[in-house]
Amino acid sequence: MKKKQFRKALELSRRSKICMLGTNGPEGYPYAKAMLHLKQNGLKEFWFSTNTSSRRVKQIVKDARSCLCFVDQDSIEGLMLLGHTRITQEASIREVLWFEGCEKYYPRGVEDPDYSVIRFKAFRGNYYHGLCNVDFDLK
Repeated sequence: MKKKQFRKALELSRRSKICMLGTNGPEGYPYAKAMLHLKQNGLKEFWFSTNTSSRRVKQIVKDARSCLCFVDQDSIEGLMLLGHTRITQEASIREVLWFEGCEKYYPRGVEDPDYSVIRFKAFRGNYYHGLCNVDFDLK
């Protein structure tokens, strides 16, 4: 992947407040869910908060294969990342992702047992913009 395209893919991921997380459901069909994009490390790692009791957590525990999709409808630009997810309740990560308003979903605060973090780790991606469509590996 050319540096310019990698930079544009990274910029797209950083400016997207919402992305779609795809996981595999019990029937083998994909489930997509809009997720609030909270933290990332380049294009390799992304973190999201979720309810421990959610369907999403059960799907990830059963099958860690997943994808993320970022889209800018104005520029007709997109990024899809393939990777694996895992669930954590590590206190230091939960504290970093906590922000005012989270108590609406996790009324017992940052230590709420129903507050978990999804960590997505990418290994491959596809960036598209205009007539440019590039597959790339992440190491």
